[in-house]
Amino acid sequence: MTTVIGIRFKDGGKVYYFDPKDFAPKLNQYVIVETARGLECGTVAMEKGEVEDSAVVSPLKQVVRLATEKDIAQLEKNRQKEKEAFDICSEKILAHNLEMKLVDVEVAFDNSKILFYFTADGRIDFRELVKDLASVFRTRIELRQIGVRDESKMLGGLGVCGRPFCCSSFLSDFQPVSIKMAKDQGLSLNLAKISGTCGRLMCCLKYEQSVYDELLKITPRVGSYVSTRDGKGTVCDVNVLKGELRVRLDSNDEHTTIVSANRDDVRLIRSPKPKKEDGEEELNIKEND
Repeated sequence: MTTVIGIRFKDGGKVYYFDPKDFAPKLNQYVIVETARGLECGTVAMEKGEVEDSAVVSPLKQVVRLATEKDIAQLEKNRQKEKEAFDICSEKILAHNLEMKLVDVEVAFDNSKILFYFTADGRIDFRELVKDLASVFRTRIELRQIGVRDESKMLGGLGVCGRPFCCSSFLSDFQPVSIKMAKDQGLSLNLAKISGTCGRLMCCLKYEQSVYDELLKITPRVGSYVSTRDGKGTVCDVNVLKGELRVRLDSNDEHTTIVSANRDDVRLIRSPKPKKEDGEEELNIKEND
């Protein structure tokens, strides 16, 4: 086990582990830490504690000190500078007629660098833009292209559920999401209904997928031929979470008999042959960005 403290640098951002040394700051307290790009000011997202060695990337950077009033004032000053830099960069983008959308600006704590995050459909030649920005701010300039999911995480907003975006409120990392998850959960395969504001498949499709994966292993699929207490028949509908099946019994007359059964009360005789539904090939995508 390794003793660490969790630090977050942006609201809803990823939590990074640091060596707390002899410090024991409280939750949400500001601290100054050593990072790969110099000293940064962050807030405590996880108090001092122990985690598995496998969860730590060695060597751990250290907590330098608890933030002072001067440090917090510098942080506020940087936030104001970020707003000004955003407006200036937006004007420069229009002046250079670049097909890019500025999303966010981040000023390093020691003012040694300014990062501009943007989205674009393809590659952008922003060399002249960098020169203009460097002449204005007299510091190192870095432009970083991000995906639409990262844009939603930075800007925030409300999802179709009426709650703040998961990515901007508590998700620290994006997980791969596929259309197969929606199919396993019995959701509509209409992309408009299962996509978030960012236009990608909703992150929440991942939350219950592990449960569905386990239940689907023990639940006959639609089209399966099973034996029930009332006779043999074909599964025509499944409620995976409840374990309830609707089975169309074999019949020699014109009447169709459909019975309800629990998955624990049926015996699988034959699984249906796998087949691709119309349009599934085009929808069978995985969202990673």
